[in-house]
Amino acid sequence: MSQYKVVHCNINGKDVEKVVDVCASLTDMLRNEYHLTSVKKGCEVGECGACNVLIDGEAFNSCIYLAVWAEGKHILTLEGLAGPNGELSDIQQAFIDETAIQCGFCTPGFIMTAVEILNANTLYTDEELRKLLSGHLCRCTGYENILRAVKKTMYQRLGKPIDF
Repeated sequence: MSQYKVVHCNINGKDVEKVVDVCASLTDMLRNEYHLTSVKKGCEVGECGACNVLIDGEAFNSCIYLAVWAEGKHILTLEGLAGPNGELSDIQQAFIDETAIQCGFCTPGFIMTAVEILNANTLYTDEELRKLLSGHLCRCTGYENILRAVKKTMYQRLGKPIDF
C-alpha cells in the first residue's frame, strides 16, 4: 500500500490537487503545500483551536484532520475571507474595531469559528456564544473583546440594534 495519495479538494474557492502523505494532517498540507499560514500549529492535538478551518462550512481543528480526508471537500481558511481587492470581511473588521487581537496567534482560528457561527443566521445569547467559542485558547485578550466582535457582527448581519 502506498504511503501517498492524491487529494482533490477546493481551497478558498480554488480547485486543487496535491499528492500528500497519508499520515499528514490538513494543517501540514495547508501550510506546507499551499502556504496558508493563517492556519497555525498550536497544540497539534485539537485543544487550542489555532488551526481551525471550515470544511464544507463546519469548523474543524485541522491538526487532527488528515489531509486525505479532505478529498472532495471545500476548505475555507482566513485567507479565503478576503474580498476581491483584499478588503477585510465584516468579522475581521469587527475584531480590529473591538481590539479583539493582541498577539494574533489564536485570531485566525477564532475568526473561522465565528464565520461558522455567523453563517447560522441565529441571534445567540452571550452564554451560547461563549459555549460556541469555547474550543479556543487565548493567552492575551481575556475573551471579552472577541465575544464583542462576534456579537457585533451577528447583530449587524441580522439587522438588529446592537444592545451593548
